Amino acid sequence: MNNQWDMTDLRVFCQVARRSSFVGAATELGISPAYVTKRVANLEKALGVVLFHRTTRRVLISEAGETAYGWARKVLDAADELNQGVAGAHALPAGPLRISTSLRLGRHHLAPILADMRRAYPELDIWLEVMDRRVDLLGEGFDIDVRMGEVTEPHLVAHPVANNMRVLCAAPDYLARRGQPKSLADLASHDCLLYRERHQTFGVWRLQGPNGPETVKVTGSMGSNQADVVRTWACQGLGIIPLASWDVAPDLQQGTLVRVLPQYNQSANVWAVTASRTSQSAKLRVCTQQIISQLQKGPYALDTSVV
Repeated sequence: MNNQWDMTDLRVFCQVARRSSFVGAATELGISPAYVTKRVANLEKALGVVLFHRTTRRVLISEAGETAYGWARKVLDAADELNQGVAGAHALPAGPLRISTSLRLGRHHLAPILADMRRAYPELDIWLEVMDRRVDLLGEGFDIDVRMGEVTEPHLVAHPVANNMRVLCAAPDYLARRGQPKSLADLASHDCLLYRERHQTFGVWRLQGPNGPETVKVTGSMGSNQADVVRTWACQGLGIIPLASWDVAPDLQQGTLVRVLPQYNQSANVWAVTASRTSQSAKLRVCTQQIISQLQKGPYALDTSVV
């Protein structure tokens, strides 16, 4: 077997695997699609396997390609760590930094953190984008996505920020008027505030309880994709809603909202997600670490306590 492949072959192959597209990889790397095809073919010849199944419409990674991708990432990460360790150990963050997150995390937590970061590192050029959907870091060119919920994309690197959960809440006057639900099934007959944050299925609540994970279909006459909106409605006694503990901790402490079915919750851990290992650049490493440390125990930390 001819084992002559090089780092360029691995980098091109990994980009095609991430984008599921030869043309997309070429655009991302600034090279021609023909050159991408040549480098992948060279790696396939060297390894003696087919890495992708190609049709006129789709590029699907093969089983051998999945295995090769895992090893290729290890090789590239090790090479990047070597470069960083030798040449970039003392480099300061500089250049563009694009970050995405949800509206409430961005407004109340990340915005002041990034302001502090810009003062500490004046060579940074920061862009924060808030949105109600999950982003494609590679496809949309983001460096960091700060999100709630599990990270399922195999090509992303997840850095834990905080353990968190969503809890069911309602205003005391709503419960006085409509009664306390006694079981998860009772929610179907209550006014539920419909809320979908980025990755959630609309009108379906999946919760963890005494008997493991359970699902309930809920309905209601009011809904929004913004946490601030449904939280305000809940405080006004308009229904029941599951919200992140860091989001409603002040309301629970003040009694504006109270827990409903406290034996149930939704996992909503917070992650800082990157498309590559932070060892690859001083900018990504320092900025990710600062975001995590500030969200964990700085002045803008998430309050994940549950009353």
